[in-house]
Amino acid sequence: MKYIFVTGGVVSSLGKGLTAASLGTLLENRGLKVTLQKFDPYLNVDPGTMSPYQHGEVYVLDDGAETDLDLGHYERFTNVKLTRTNNLTSGQVYQTVLDKERRGDYLGKTVQVIPHVTDEIKNRIHQLAEQSKADVVITEIGGTTGDIEGLPFLEAIREFALEVGYSNALFLHVTYVPFIKAAGELKTKPTQQSVAKLREIGIAPHILVCRCERPLDNELRQKISMFCNVPFEAVIEEKDVDHSIYEVPLMLQRERLDDLVCRMLHLDVPTANMTHWQEIIRKLIAPQHRVRIGVVGKYIELNDAYKSVYEAIIHGGIANDCGVEIQKVDAEDIERQGAETILNGLGGILVPGGFGERGIEGKIMAAKYARENNIPYLGLCLGMQIATIEFARNVLKLDKAHSTEFDLNSPHPVIAMLDGQTKVTKKGGTMRLGAQPCQLVMGSKSAKLYGAFVVNERHRHRYEFNNAYRDRFEKAGFLISGTTPEGKLVEVIELEKHPFYIACQFHPEFHSKPHKPHPLFSGFIAAAHAHIHHRPL
Repeated sequence: MKYIFVTGGVVSSLGKGLTAASLGTLLENRGLKVTLQKFDPYLNVDPGTMSPYQHGEVYVLDDGAETDLDLGHYERFTNVKLTRTNNLTSGQVYQTVLDKERRGDYLGKTVQVIPHVTDEIKNRIHQLAEQSKADVVITEIGGTTGDIEGLPFLEAIREFALEVGYSNALFLHVTYVPFIKAAGELKTKPTQQSVAKLREIGIAPHILVCRCERPLDNELRQKISMFCNVPFEAVIEEKDVDHSIYEVPLMLQRERLDDLVCRMLHLDVPTANMTHWQEIIRKLIAPQHRVRIGVVGKYIELNDAYKSVYEAIIHGGIANDCGVEIQKVDAEDIERQGAETILNGLGGILVPGGFGERGIEGKIMAAKYARENNIPYLGLCLGMQIATIEFARNVLKLDKAHSTEFDLNSPHPVIAMLDGQTKVTKKGGTMRLGAQPCQLVMGSKSAKLYGAFVVNERHRHRYEFNNAYRDRFEKAGFLISGTTPEGKLVEVIELEKHPFYIACQFHPEFHSKPHKPHPLFSGFIAAAHAHIHHRPL
């Protein structure tokens, strides 16, 4: 088994996750079985309790693990199915070590960072390797080289490489080569310093992936090669892409990164066939059609807060050979200016998940605007609850209908807390999480889009449709088209007399890939394009 460790230097947000995912794509298309893993140095046990402004979206796996958004890149770019074993935080490591100490597992020894913490980190790599049976395990170390909290992880992978043998382990360092406008040139010194810091720790990178705004010429590559002690061919240019992150695998293939990795790790495999990936890029760069979609949210100013939603919309465009312009709409702007002012001219409206009361009325106004004007609507998690509240207020005329999340005293709590959540006191990892089966109604739009009657989708919520109101909703044309298999919990709703008005309690965006777009997003974009061009679906 081969191991690749991806580290980062100079600054954060360099794209280590995208680089790791892109390399995984290339190796997978060479016929290798690949798995990917993310180590996060923060002390939170997982990102589930973090604000989206702090961390971006929380990416949920089938097994209910709340993980880093980079795991979304891993699943979108490859065919790997990730589990909680694929994400490790300092919080998890220290919690495990301290639990062992309390049980007496260390037999009276002094518990220390080395070897006890580092051993726990190494154990997670071995655990993933054993579970996955992969040919190659790619492990990304979060943070930036030199961060105090990341040192145990770097020490652990240094020890791990020594133990498995250097012919089986490879260090890939993602760094930044800034362009100084005043000088008119790219500067290599930050990269040199970053590599020097890594070597102080005892890790000598085999490959440098250099993020840059301008191309690296041969003279610059030679300089980086000499001062950072890596072969000239191992200085890889990773220039900012022009159109889409999905160009990165093809760019790295042109740089022969996968050839180099396979040679260094003694992997005798054929060249990656990326023809299908080239077709994806063609549809992104020169699509046959175009449409504009409004995403009405409350964390709009931070792109990573709805990362998987934006990507799934783009995938829906790929399925329809349709370029998608995403208009990010702050729900509070709708409250101030009105839905017509902001949402007019859109092909479709999407309301994603979220928590807290801020912006809720703006989202309800968006759902009403979509319903009354026959604009395709897709609601995700909170977006389904918003559609329910709006319908209750404006069609069923249930005054002050609301969710008990936002108004405990509502006379019509059409959305209420799940039965199993009423006695929950801890916030971390206690929601309804992970993949759950959903039974779809025969003949519904959802069932036709899926081409199936039972689907498994990922959840992350505490509140649900209140069944006490179910009959009133259904009699008014509010179709409950998906439920849990026993019929107790409402999972999908549709409006019978609307061209496309679907909302789901789950998060379909987590199952969407550029080469396998999710059917709800594919159908949504098709409906949005038909709406703009006044064509029947």
